[in-house]
Amino acid sequence: MSVRHLEALFQPTSVALIGASESPGSLGSVVLHNLQQGGFQGPLWLVNRRHSQVAGQPAWRDVAALPQVPDLAVICTPAHTVPGLIAELGRKGTRAAIVMTAGLKQANPDGPGTLEQAMLDAARPTLLRVLGPNCIGALVPDVGLNASFAPGNAMPGQLAFVTQSGALATAMLDWAQARGIGFSHFISLGDSADVDFGDVLDYLASDGATRAILVYMESVKAARKFMSAARAASRNKPVIVVKAGRGADGARAAASHTGALAGADVVFDAAFRRAGMLRVDTLEALFDAAETLAHARPLVGERLAILTNGGGLGVLAADALDLQGGQLAALSPATLAALNACLPSTWSHGNPVDIVGDAPLQRYLDGLRVLLAAPEVDAVLFMHAPTALVPAADIAAGCLPLLAQASKPVLTCWLGGAAVAAARSATTQAGLPCYDTPERAVAAWLQLVLHARNQAALRELPASTAPAFLPLRAQAQAVVAQAAQAGQEWLDPTQVHSLLQMYGIPTQRSALVHSVDEALACAADIGYPVALKIVSPQIVHKSDIGGVALGLASADDLRQAVQAMLERVARLRPQAEVTGFTVQTMVARPQAHELIVGISTDPVFGPVLLFGQGGTAVELSQNHAVALPPLNTALARDLVQRSGLARLLAGYRERPAVPEAALLETLRQVAQLACDLPQLAELDINPLLADAQGVLALDVRIRLHGPGRGQPVAPAIRPYPQELEQTVALAGSTLLLRPIQPEDGERLQAFYAQASSADMRLRFFLTRREVPHSELARYSQIDYDREMTFIALSPGDPANQAMVAEVRVVCDPDNQRAEFALQVASAWQCKGLGRLLLDKMLGYLRARGTREVVGQCLVQNLAMAGLARKAGFSVLPGPSPDTLALHQLLG
Repeated sequence: MSVRHLEALFQPTSVALIGASESPGSLGSVVLHNLQQGGFQGPLWLVNRRHSQVAGQPAWRDVAALPQVPDLAVICTPAHTVPGLIAELGRKGTRAAIVMTAGLKQANPDGPGTLEQAMLDAARPTLLRVLGPNCIGALVPDVGLNASFAPGNAMPGQLAFVTQSGALATAMLDWAQARGIGFSHFISLGDSADVDFGDVLDYLASDGATRAILVYMESVKAARKFMSAARAASRNKPVIVVKAGRGADGARAAASHTGALAGADVVFDAAFRRAGMLRVDTLEALFDAAETLAHARPLVGERLAILTNGGGLGVLAADALDLQGGQLAALSPATLAALNACLPSTWSHGNPVDIVGDAPLQRYLDGLRVLLAAPEVDAVLFMHAPTALVPAADIAAGCLPLLAQASKPVLTCWLGGAAVAAARSATTQAGLPCYDTPERAVAAWLQLVLHARNQAALRELPASTAPAFLPLRAQAQAVVAQAAQAGQEWLDPTQVHSLLQMYGIPTQRSALVHSVDEALACAADIGYPVALKIVSPQIVHKSDIGGVALGLASADDLRQAVQAMLERVARLRPQAEVTGFTVQTMVARPQAHELIVGISTDPVFGPVLLFGQGGTAVELSQNHAVALPPLNTALARDLVQRSGLARLLAGYRERPAVPEAALLETLRQVAQLACDLPQLAELDINPLLADAQGVLALDVRIRLHGPGRGQPVAPAIRPYPQELEQTVALAGSTLLLRPIQPEDGERLQAFYAQASSADMRLRFFLTRREVPHSELARYSQIDYDREMTFIALSPGDPANQAMVAEVRVVCDPDNQRAEFALQVASAWQCKGLGRLLLDKMLGYLRARGTREVVGQCLVQNLAMAGLARKAGFSVLPGPSPDTLALHQLLG
C-alpha cells in the first residue's frame, strides 16, 4: 500500500496534457476542454508532437521540452506510446500521471509481457504513480481539477466517489449534478495497474475535505492491502460500497459443502463487515447511506419510534422495518401516558405514533418531545404527508430546531411533491437526513444500524482468557508437508485425526484400514459398536452411495457392511478407486445438533470460514454465515449469531444449551488452522455434533492445494505473528514479550488504570484518569500489517499474567516512517525493560524495511530522552516548547 506522491495526483500545482488536440470529439480535445473549464489555477502545459499551438495555446513537442516539471501528467496518446512517455516523465521529475488510454493489456511489441507491465516497469525507478490506464480520470473540485473526459464538471462537496467503471462514473456524475450532490474527489480507477482501492482509501481516510467515501467496486486485486486500508479508513469516516456481481453466477463449484456454500459474494460481504464498511445494493442507496451516516447522531440502540400524521404512512414504515429485521420500539407505560396527555384520544395508542391528519404544529412538538425523552426509544423517524390545514413548510420551521438539537438519531420523511419541497430543503439545510418515501427512510435507518454493528465489531473488547489449547503448529505443518510431498489431494483419516488433535478440536477415535481383516482387528481394539465409512478420492459425499454404516454391533455386521459397500461402489461408481475404510467409535448423542464448520479458499480473500446448519441436507439450509480468519472470541460469537442458530443452540424445551465456550473455541481453532496451514484448500467438519456435553467433530474431510488444484492464497487479514514472541530474563523474573492481541484489552485497561497520574501524563501528554473503551479497542485490535505493539507480561498463570509495559509503533502506508510510544509500569522502571522493548521494536522495524522512526516526549521526561539517546535516537527540540523530538534513521 502506498500514498506516496498521491498529493501530486489529487492536489497538483501544475498539469501537463500529453496528446492535447483541437480535433472535435477526440480524447485530447475533450480532456483539454475539461481542464480549462474546471477552474484549475496552476500552469497547464500542452504536449503535441505535430503542432506548436493547440486551441490557441502554446504546445511543446515532447516532455523534455516542457518549460518546467509538471506535478501531474494526463496521457491521452495511443497505447504503444505510454511506456516511453512514463519513462520520460519520470526522468523529468513528474511524480503522478493519469493514463486514460485503453489497450495496454496487449502484448508489448518492444519487449516481453504487456504494455501495461512495461508502463509499470518504466514508472518504478522514479516512483511515479499511475492512475489507470483505461480510466476516465479524476475530478477534485476544491482545486478546480477536472482531469477527465467526463461530460461536465463535479460540484464541490464532502463526498468522495471511487469507481472501477468508467461508464458508471460518467452516468453517476450526471445523476449527482441533477440532484445537487457535490464531491471532494471523483476518481475513476480504470484497470488500477498501480493506484488501486487500497491506495485511494488510505489517502481519503486522512483527507479533511472528505466526510464520507463512496465506492463502486467490481473486483479487488490485493486483498490484504485493501483490508488494511479499509479498516483504517472505516475508523475515521463512513465507507459505503456497492459491489457488482452479487448474483449466482459469482458462485463457483467446489468439492466440499463448504466450498459450495461460501460463494464469492458472501465472502465480499464478510470482508466489508470485518473492515467496518457498509455495503448497500443500489447506487441510490449509496447516496442515501452517505446522507444518513454523515448527519445522524451516534447510535445507542436499534429501537425505532415512528411519528406520523397519517396512519397508512406508519403502517408502511412498520411493515418495511419488520420485513427487513428491524426493531420497533415498545413504548413503556410512562411514555404512553405522556402521549395520552398531549395527543387527542384518536391517536394510535402505540408505535407507530399516529398523531392524526389534522395535527397542528404544537401536536407535532409535543409528540416529538415525548419520544425523544423516552429511554426505550433509540431513534425517531418523523414522517409528514401534506394537508390543507398546516403548510409543510410551517411544520418544518417549527420542528426542525427541536430535531436538530436531539441527542438521538432522527430521520425525516416528507411525502409528496411540490407541497413539501420547501420542507425538504429546510431539513437538508438543517443537517438532518431526509427521504421521500417511508421505505427509503426505513432502509436508511437499517443502513445506520448495520454500520453501527460493523463499527462495534471494530471496537469490541474480547474477554481476557487464556486459550483452552495451544495448537501444535509445527507438527501440523509437518503432517501437511508430508502429504503434499506424497502428492495427496485428500488427507487420509489418520492424518485428519492427527490434525484435529493438534488443534484441540474434539473428535472421536478412528483409524484407516485397507481390508476386512484390518477392519475387524481395529473394531476389536476400539470396541463395538463402530461406524464404517468408505474412503475414495472419487467419492466426495459418502452417503450418496451408501458409504456410511452406523451402529455395527459385531464382527459379522462389520464384515457384511464392508462387502455391501464394495458392491454398491462397483455398481454405482465403477470408476472410483476404494483406498480403504475408516473405522470409528460409534457416537450416540441423540440430542446433538448437527452443525457444519468448514474452510474454503477464496481466490481473492484466501481462507474463509463457514459455520451453520450441517447434516446431509446442508446445501438446502439457509442458516449459514462466513467470516475471514483469524477469529477472536467476539468474532466467533458474531459468526454464530449471523448463522441464525444462536437461539437454537441456547437451548429450548427438552434440549439443553450447547456450552458456548466449547463451540467458540472450536471455531477459533479452525480459523487458526486455516491461517497456519496455507496448503489447506478445503476442510469440512460435517457434522460437528453439539449438545450439552460440548462439541465433537464426527466426519471430517481435508483437501490440499496442488498441481491443477489451485494455489494457496494468503489470509486477507494478517494473523497474529506468533514468531515474534520472546521470553526474557530480567531482574530475577522471566517475562514474556509478545505482540498485543484483541483479548489483551482488559490487561491494557488494568495497565493504564494502575499507572500513576504522572506516568499517564508523560505517556499521553495530558492528565487522564482512564482510557475510553473505544481507544482500548483500537489499541488492542491492531492491524499487524501496518502497526505493532509489543507488550511485556509478568510471570504467572497465562490467564492472569499482568501487563507491565508496552511499546507501540504505527507505520505510514509507504513503510517509510514509523512513530512510536513507550510506557513502563512504575514498579518495573529503571530495570532495563524499556530498553528491551525499544530494541525489540527497532529490530522489528529494520526487518520490515522501515526507513526511519520518530517519537515525541515531554521535556520533563528525562528518562525517556535518556533511553532514546542510548538506543541511537537524536533528541532535539520538538514542535512545541514543552516537547522533544526523537528521531533515528534505520538505514
